[in-house]
Amino acid sequence: MAGGVLLAVSVFLPWYGTDPDNRFARIDGARGDQSCWDVHPILRWLMLAASVAPFILAYIIATDAQLSWARGEMTMVTSIAALGLIFYNGVIDRPGEPSAAISVKYGWFLALLAALVMTVASAMRSSAHERARKPPGTI
Repeated sequence: MAGGVLLAVSVFLPWYGTDPDNRFARIDGARGDQSCWDVHPILRWLMLAASVAPFILAYIIATDAQLSWARGEMTMVTSIAALGLIFYNGVIDRPGEPSAAISVKYGWFLALLAALVMTVASAMRSSAHERARKPPGTI
């Protein structure tokens, strides 16, 4: 759950910054530090949705709900997807022009750390549940 809180908070912290020495460096026409909320109109909602996943898992565990999958698997899938989106937007396709004048800030690193924490915690929860084995030839 700590990873979910960190991910939600990181959406509002600076993810990108423009080079102050480069007067042409801009992110969506703006200069200075920009948060995920400012730059990514769709990704911000995906990150907030992913940050809720650990709390849903905690609710499922607290109510002892019966699931057809191991507890923690959907949280793991969600956190891995968030991890991939964060990595892609910070390393592969940074917003702004010129891309060499755009740097990642502490909010991006915090989001990456939060997604890693969520992935590890959900993997540990998922591995704690033993699956029943099926006979060969059944789905």
